[in-house]
Amino acid sequence: MFAERIKNRLLNQHNADLYRKPVEINKKQEKYLFIGNKKVLNFASNDYLGLSVSEKLRQKVSLNFLKYSTSSSSSRLVAGNYSVINQAEKEYARFFGYEDALFFPSGYQANIGIVSALFEKGDLLIFDKHMHASSVKGMLLSGADFHGYNHNSMSHLCRWLEKFTKKKTAVLTESLFSMDGDFLDVQGFKALKERFNFFSIVDEAHAFGAIGENGRGIARDVADIGVGTFGKALGLFGAFVLMPADFKEYFFNFSSPLIYTTSLPEAHAASAINILEFLSQCEKQRKHLSRISSLTKEKLVYEGFCVKGDAHILAVEIGDESRALEISRKLLEEDIFVLPARYPTVPLHKAIFRIGMTALHTEEDVGRLVSTLKEADGKIETADR
Repeated sequence: MFAERIKNRLLNQHNADLYRKPVEINKKQEKYLFIGNKKVLNFASNDYLGLSVSEKLRQKVSLNFLKYSTSSSSSRLVAGNYSVINQAEKEYARFFGYEDALFFPSGYQANIGIVSALFEKGDLLIFDKHMHASSVKGMLLSGADFHGYNHNSMSHLCRWLEKFTKKKTAVLTESLFSMDGDFLDVQGFKALKERFNFFSIVDEAHAFGAIGENGRGIARDVADIGVGTFGKALGLFGAFVLMPADFKEYFFNFSSPLIYTTSLPEAHAASAINILEFLSQCEKQRKHLSRISSLTKEKLVYEGFCVKGDAHILAVEIGDESRALEISRKLLEEDIFVLPARYPTVPLHKAIFRIGMTALHTEEDVGRLVSTLKEADGKIETADR
């Protein structure tokens, strides 16, 4: 029974051009991936500052894993609450301007863990419709009522807030959206927060490290809770949640994904502390990232592509899923790695190429990407005729 269901669902995915099979990668080297016998230029990475391939950071992390054990071997609430982890959390709270912080093994777990624990039946959650799937899953688990507002529309958010003035309300959004690549309207959001006094959770996973003074993001003035990940601009793994005082104690007691999960090891926390030093020294990389991202968007638009994105995430609109897959294959044949984002990550028949720019990319890389994408797109268009 279950085997037949699995077989049918996979067949449906194939037929709809929504089937996913991850490419096997042999290794990563700076801005390149090695796939089979090919060395390909990678535009599908979240390594925005290039820290994951930094020799200096790799040496620091290696030394930390030599110094500490390879695993905490316990959940945080049993025998995994090491002093170096608490020290690292304090330093992250201080660096990003919050009262406290808490580390999680992944960003997905962090969002589920905080949203499902904080809210309950009778609460109202209003969220940007382009929020990450992990936050949506957390809302479902919380039992609270929730409604989506049109992406980045402060007027639509305002209408929801006016409709439910007497309910305990929280608003969930991102500061730099992971698929659209656009920024939160921080000033508009701030005006609504001052007017309606709602509680806010802002996911800054794609902004922390890469945007703002010393990489502190853009939403501190409007976020009661900020969510970040180590696995993007910070070049490590895991996630962190920045919060008011007393919330950490609450999560230790009521967040199931935290309570029943093995803690990240001491070496991770020590490495996280090292990363803060790197972030303060990465202004050159942030400036280059901003410039090279703007140049890429400018060149793509000049060649006739419809492109969204305010920073280092660029969304090139394609539409048809099969067309997007075919263009991606042609790009790979020319040693360029870009994958299409398809339903359910984006709406059906609204496939995009999500281009992740990094501080490792050069003007030459941009020229190669744009010319190859244009050529591949032209070949598909000619074939369609």
